[in-house]
Amino acid sequence: MIQALVEQARSEKLPAVVFTFEPHPIHLLRPEHAPPELMGIEERAAVLESLGVDCVLAYPTDHALLNLSAEEFFQQVLCEQLQAKGLVEGPNFYFGKNRAGDVNLLRTLCDRARMFFKVVEPGLCDGLMISSSEVRKAIQSGEVAFAAKMLGRLYQINGTVEHGAERGRKLGFPTANLTDVFTLLPEAGVYCGFGTVGEQRYPAAIHIGANPTFQNSETKVEVHLIGFSEDIYGQNLQVEFLEKLRGTQTFSDAEALKVQLAIDIESSKKQVKQWNAAQ
Repeated sequence: MIQALVEQARSEKLPAVVFTFEPHPIHLLRPEHAPPELMGIEERAAVLESLGVDCVLAYPTDHALLNLSAEEFFQQVLCEQLQAKGLVEGPNFYFGKNRAGDVNLLRTLCDRARMFFKVVEPGLCDGLMISSSEVRKAIQSGEVAFAAKMLGRLYQINGTVEHGAERGRKLGFPTANLTDVFTLLPEAGVYCGFGTVGEQRYPAAIHIGANPTFQNSETKVEVHLIGFSEDIYGQNLQVEFLEKLRGTQTFSDAEALKVQLAIDIESSKKQVKQWNAAQ
C-alpha cells in the first residue's frame, strides 16, 4: 500500500502523506477492547519515512471527529483541510460515524471530487492475509520470526534501562532491565536478537517474563548485549527479536541457570551470525 502511495505521489509530483488517527478511535469508543500497540507513533513515522513517505499526519482523535458522517469526514477533513488529490486504501477500510463508509462509498466520493483512488489488495504470508491482528497473534505466541516475515522487518520494542537486582551481573551475564515499554511484548521466554544503544547495534540474548528460579513472579524484560559492558542506566534501548530460543524454566540453583545462560548466549551468537550472512 505504501509503495502504491509513493509511486502515485511521485508520478503527480505531490507529497506522499500517510493519515493516521492518534489515538486510535477504539481507545475512545471501546477502550476495554483496544489492542496493545505494535509501535509508537514516532517509530511508525520513522518506518514510513524510510519507505519514502514524505509526511505522517497523526490526526487528533476526539468525539466530534468520530461523530462526522462518512460524507462529512470526506468533505471536511480530506478535501477541505488536507486538500487531498488522491487516496490509496486497503479493501477493509471503513470511515465515518458507526463505520458507515467503506471503499465503495469512498470510490464514489473520489470520482465526484475527481480524485485518484486505488484499493490495494492485501498481501499474503504463508497463506494468511497480513494484518495487524495476525502480527499480534504471532508475537503473543512467541513466533517472532513469522511476525518479522509479515512485517518485512524484525519486530522491536523500546524502553528505558533501569536498575535491577543485578543477578545477571553476579552470574557473569549482566543484563539491561527495561522499563516504560508501552508496546506489545512477546510471550514469556528467551529470545535472540539485537539491542541498539545510540547508533550502535549489538547481538543480544533477551529474557521476557518472571524469574521462577529466584521466586520472582514479576514480568520483566532483561537484555544481555553480547560484547557490551558499559553503564547505560537511564538510556533508551531498542530491542529487535530474531527468534525464540526456549520457554521460561525453573533451575535447581544459580549454577544450573548460569550454565543455561551460557548456552543461550552461544545460540544467540549463532542465530545472529546466520541472519547477518543471509542479509
